Amino acid sequence: MNSEVQKSLSQRVLSRQAVMVGGVQVGGGAPVVVQSMTNTDTANIAATANQIIELADAGSELVRITVNNDEAAAAIPYIKERLEIHNVSVPLVGDFHYNGHKLLADHPACAEMLDKYRINPGNVGRGAKKDKQFCEMVEIACKHQKPVRIGVNWGSLDQALLASLLDENAAREHPAELQTVMQQAVIRSALDSAVLAEQVGLHASQIILSCKTSKVQDLITIYRELAQLSPYALHLGLTEAGMGSKGIVASTAALSVLLQEGIGDTIRISLTPEPGGSRSTEVQVAQEILQTLGLRAFTPMVIACPGCGRTTSTYFQQLAEDIQTYLREQMPMWRERHPGVENMNVAVMGCVVNGPGESKHANIGISLPGTGERPVAPVYVDGEKNVTLKGDHIAQEFKQLVERYVEHNYPR
Repeated sequence: MNSEVQKSLSQRVLSRQAVMVGGVQVGGGAPVVVQSMTNTDTANIAATANQIIELADAGSELVRITVNNDEAAAAIPYIKERLEIHNVSVPLVGDFHYNGHKLLADHPACAEMLDKYRINPGNVGRGAKKDKQFCEMVEIACKHQKPVRIGVNWGSLDQALLASLLDENAAREHPAELQTVMQQAVIRSALDSAVLAEQVGLHASQIILSCKTSKVQDLITIYRELAQLSPYALHLGLTEAGMGSKGIVASTAALSVLLQEGIGDTIRISLTPEPGGSRSTEVQVAQEILQTLGLRAFTPMVIACPGCGRTTSTYFQQLAEDIQTYLREQMPMWRERHPGVENMNVAVMGCVVNGPGESKHANIGISLPGTGERPVAPVYVDGEKNVTLKGDHIAQEFKQLVERYVEHNYPR
């Protein structure tokens, strides 16, 4: 990235309002924040607290929870209490739809304990109730000094606003395409709601905007325009991204373009989990996007070759997976004891073609023998050959070398 582009991106990022959510800064030049969302019944205090802890341990810096009824709202103080017992201080975001104005008014402890409110302007009410109930929620946010994410979603767009824009468009001599009108409606809903929130008393530094769609190109178009039109911090996410590789690829494609342009202050990867799968996968994907783009570092990166006819044995694949799992499992402890270890690069290569070269480029790397090669595995440390491993315990010995490297190069 050349210096002029980097300067332009830095200015754009710094021009965003800094919003404090609990003890986490969003926007204003702060690193992009990773967030996630629980899928438990919030009224189930134990299950929700346990999932929040799981997400926080995985590295989620904000966790959003559904607050959809009186039982969920009443559970918030008890969930917070459980988190405090486990020394988990991750900020909690309350997700409100339809009845948020009533729940926040009827449950002042919930309103006080949450660190941020998410309000969807598309479903806060209809007709005259829409602005009234939106303003009631904002007034409670002002009372408790809580930031608000005004979260517009393509699937629950304000129908009155959309109808008005469609009528205006139809009256034009050269009407725009429906897709363009939809994009404008999403943006207008967010910006109009932000202006109204400020009129009620919320400061710009207490507002985060999001305009989510499930289509990559629409998301990119909308956020590019939104970034030009407003000073508010921006939350990114491709909504309803889907399952498995489809959801991961779609989210990565959309968010990477925007993040590379300096757009986005906090992100969430909205993956549909596999049956019985861990919710923390979405946290890991968000971290890997940011780390791959060079925007943040969360855990040591493992460089591994894809394999070819020279690597007919699966040994190097197993070792690469083993090392990557080992590094991620060590990070909760290493993060406290070895500051900076998240920037470490580890190479696990499968043959002599690129193995030694990649191993030399990494902080520590191993080049395993490919098909027909001598059964030895040279290890390189900071570009220099350190030792050659042989025999049946290469994996265990290499882990020990990694551990010693961390102890020596990232002191407590």
